Amino acid sequence: MNGVMAALRAEVVIDLDNLRHNVSLLAGLAPRAETMAVVKADGYGHGAVEVARAALESGASWIGACSLGEALALREAGITAPVLAWLDLPGTDYAPGVAARVDLSVSSARQLAEVAEAARAVGVEARVHLKIDTGLSRNGCRPEEWSALVEKAAATPEVRVHAVWTHLACADEVGHPATDAQAERFDDAYREAVAAGLSPLRHVANSAALLTRPDLHFDLVRPGIAVYGLNPVPQPFDLRPVMTFRSSVALTKRIPAGESVSYGLSWTAGAPTTLALVPVGYGDGVPRTLSHRMHVWLAGRRRPVVGRVCMDQVVVDCGDDVVAEGDEVVLFGTGERGEPTAREWADLAGTIDYEIVTGMHRPRVTRTYR
Repeated sequence: MNGVMAALRAEVVIDLDNLRHNVSLLAGLAPRAETMAVVKADGYGHGAVEVARAALESGASWIGACSLGEALALREAGITAPVLAWLDLPGTDYAPGVAARVDLSVSSARQLAEVAEAARAVGVEARVHLKIDTGLSRNGCRPEEWSALVEKAAATPEVRVHAVWTHLACADEVGHPATDAQAERFDDAYREAVAAGLSPLRHVANSAALLTRPDLHFDLVRPGIAVYGLNPVPQPFDLRPVMTFRSSVALTKRIPAGESVSYGLSWTAGAPTTLALVPVGYGDGVPRTLSHRMHVWLAGRRRPVVGRVCMDQVVVDCGDDVVAEGDEVVLFGTGERGEPTAREWADLAGTIDYEIVTGMHRPRVTRTYR
């Protein structure tokens, strides 16, 4: 091992070539639409600025952020492409966003007024995307309030409605009837916007709908998790995981049969064995629920983690194999060598791979790029 690797107790390696491949693939699947790469939550734990730059080099022409703060951080980093921000609190000062030409999602008359006030304050027309709630029941304007919102937006000179949009609840469950129901509601909302004198673009498709519902690509698609190489649908696509989580062996020791490991002494060696101590734990993003269930890739093969996952460390059973202090340990990666993947962790922990990779955004975890 080189000295740099040995010094990193917890590292996520972000493969930007894999990310570029994914964005190019996704953009190619929706050739008549523009592609918005979603980089909220610091790029799903991968680094928003670096992901945005790589995505824009590879077929994306838009960037999606959750909050205005996230969008402005991209602007401050030199990202000049269109950026959409869609979720902020009442009373947010939208003036910096309007001045920075950030597109703003609007879901209510109150929010429309706040954006218009910001536009007047800075003397710049605000570009907004009106969001209709078609059944997810989170953000977005309820259908019974939609006509009033689009008419108010059309009559507000400080704003220009660039798009109408919605978000799907069950697109990752291919064939779920809710998706068709949402599409019908969205079409009704779009027609109302046109009838009010607007000429908006339409965008609906998240990663799952981009992959499986070409009829919902419309003018813009918004892949999120698929950008990072994680597939939200059962059908196979050539998506390549972007994040690898790795560490190194801090200590090895030989224990006799009958000795137990970690808090609660919940695992006991049935025969003499070699243990490898790895200095990462739930403080570094390893779910404690993976105790007794997870494996790592070490010295050329998968090996079980034994005993409970601790805040700062896990213990790996290496049997009679030779392992050395400083050896690389891959906790999850692309799976190409047989190592665990983020999806495997998610399945074992009873969650989704979104949570696994986003959870790697932690102070003790070093992020590097290749």
